Amino acid sequence: MKRIILVRHGESAWNSVRRLQGQADIGLSARGEAQATALRATIEAMRPDHVIASDLLRARHTAALLGYPHAQLSPALREIDVGDWTGRAIGDLMAEDQDAYLGWRAGTYAPRGGERWQEFRDRVTAGLGKAVSIPGERLLVVCHGGVIRALLDGLLGLPPKRIIPVGPASVTVLADKPGGMRLETFNFSPDGPVFDAPD
Repeated sequence: MKRIILVRHGESAWNSVRRLQGQADIGLSARGEAQATALRATIEAMRPDHVIASDLLRARHTAALLGYPHAQLSPALREIDVGDWTGRAIGDLMAEDQDAYLGWRAGTYAPRGGERWQEFRDRVTAGLGKAVSIPGERLLVVCHGGVIRALLDGLLGLPPKRIIPVGPASVTVLADKPGGMRLETFNFSPDGPVFDAPD
């Protein structure tokens, strides 16, 4: 059996003001650094055998703060590309076209120049599939909220409209067991769950 430990990066500078990042390479806020540091003991107790991370700065920095500055980097684990919405305030998007924004959250709408949900899900699921073949029982993946939601869709059949946003510096654990993948932990944070996390 292999456990896949999924960690969303800590709060970024744009998360703190509720701006969509997509694949923009935005760093952690001071709060995000503190969140990642607070999660370190939890991750150390899980004793990962191998660590991979999205190559975007906020994920790399989170991995380093968790104690893994030399994590293997994977562009396949980047956040969904939000195209023309990159850098836009969520409040403005909701005011302009609430249906479009809610459709995007549900995986049924893609902004101009952005990835379609199915393409994104297939990209990250394939990227994780390569990493799962690495020897060891516990794989740590430091990535993004959208990536975690896409993996839950691709591996467990949980569509995005059925999953709340993943909290910053939170842990979700999947176990690859005989009979299929199983969700063991979702959205765990030392400070308690976050139900309204920014995208």
